Amino acid sequence: MKNVIEIKNLTKSYFVDGNEIPVLNGVNFTIPEGQFVAIMGPSGSGKSTLLYSLGLLDRPTSGQFFLDGTETSQLDDKELAKIRNEKIGFVFQSFNLLRRTSVYDNVRVPLIYAGVPESKHKELVLKALASVGLEEKFMKKQSSQLSGGEQQRVAIARAIINNPAIILADEPTGNLDSKSGELVMKVLQDLSESGRTIILVTHETSTSEHAERIIRLLDGVVNKDETVKSRRHVGKESYTK
Repeated sequence: MKNVIEIKNLTKSYFVDGNEIPVLNGVNFTIPEGQFVAIMGPSGSGKSTLLYSLGLLDRPTSGQFFLDGTETSQLDDKELAKIRNEKIGFVFQSFNLLRRTSVYDNVRVPLIYAGVPESKHKELVLKALASVGLEEKFMKKQSSQLSGGEQQRVAIARAIINNPAIILADEPTGNLDSKSGELVMKVLQDLSESGRTIILVTHETSTSEHAERIIRLLDGVVNKDETVKSRRHVGKESYTK
């Protein structure tokens, strides 16, 4: 199985008032295609910074990052944006939906950036919504009319509509109650079982236990990298409206 992600001695620092603040201090690991990985660590350990670097939203200060065999550090912003849109789907804790816009228009945004003909949008949106357990009737609703769990599932539908190989999720259950959180993890579990690579940041042990592997950060380095011996699974009956 090939490695879809390989990082070598990755560092990231921010500069505030001329002072360097190191966040990542030489991170090394590989992630094979199709693996479900949770990144954990205390506040300030660098886990979200690492996720944003993996998503090509933030450039590392030094080190190498190979994405599907391509070394990304020398790519320009246009090339990085193209890779993001084709290969990576993002899910954020705060959903990042347009609140006064329909579910349909929220989910199809990546299709517009990708230049997909509008005649194909409805079919692709319906397919994406169905994959997260939402029916066609949701398309006309505004995102502000949905529950938190429904909004996150819409966000996941948007993330997968271009069929990316990699899903990056930053605290995807952080703003949800336990039942809604289980629904979201059911969706990510299904995406993992369909062959996608899932990488999520979480501080919740119950969420991390859905993953196959947990990478723990401490002070900007990998403190522990372990296989989950007994993964949690969410049954099909969890898809309730």
